[in-house]
Amino acid sequence: MTPPVSKKYNCIIVEDEPIAAEILENFVSRDEEFHLVAKCSDAVYAGSLLNRHEIDLMFLDLHLPVVKGFDFLKKLKNPPLVIVTTAYHQYAVEGYELDIVDYLMKPIPYDRFIKAVEKFKYLMNAEEALLEAADREHIFISSGKKQIKIILHDIFFIESLREYIHIHTKTGTITVKMPISRIEESLDPKMFIRIHKSYIISRSKIEVRSASMIQVNGKKLPIGRTYKPSIEF
Repeated sequence: MTPPVSKKYNCIIVEDEPIAAEILENFVSRDEEFHLVAKCSDAVYAGSLLNRHEIDLMFLDLHLPVVKGFDFLKKLKNPPLVIVTTAYHQYAVEGYELDIVDYLMKPIPYDRFIKAVEKFKYLMNAEEALLEAADREHIFISSGKKQIKIILHDIFFIESLREYIHIHTKTGTITVKMPISRIEESLDPKMFIRIHKSYIISRSKIEVRSASMIQVNGKKLPIGRTYKPSIEF
């Protein structure tokens, strides 16, 4: 007898339309790598689920009762990866700023759902392949089928552009498909600091700094308003 495939990724569906929630549940149930922890129809219940369970992926509707989807997401300190479900395409720009994996426009075709899920799995695999050396001198970044060794002291700054990051180093720029929040988690805060939603800098590479800007390797980088209070040098 073949043993059942173990569930790998925990997910939740946050959707207040019963039919849309059922469709997503059906799609999720077809993938043996997913375990659906729960469906919920509002952000308050979703928040309690995130506090009680380790969630890898959240399918999030934007038009929820009481607290809207993006407002809820902005308040989360350590959000899981998110696939947005909506009938309104105009929210895409705001979603990119929040490291959204993908957008699913309602009504959601199954083949489009699969593409979004593949993006999620790619990012999860990239995160798992982000290996830290015990001596903290280098990391390995997975890029396609290759692993690239990056010396931490060679990094000037890391820049986010939608779902990609550009790692600017002494030897050149490395581009990887990964949210900036994922690489931030692997970096030593004594060596690196997030100064903006789009920038992480090496503390030792700072050339000039002011209240609103930091210069690294000749490039002036803005300090994000929400990051100013937590920035210490």
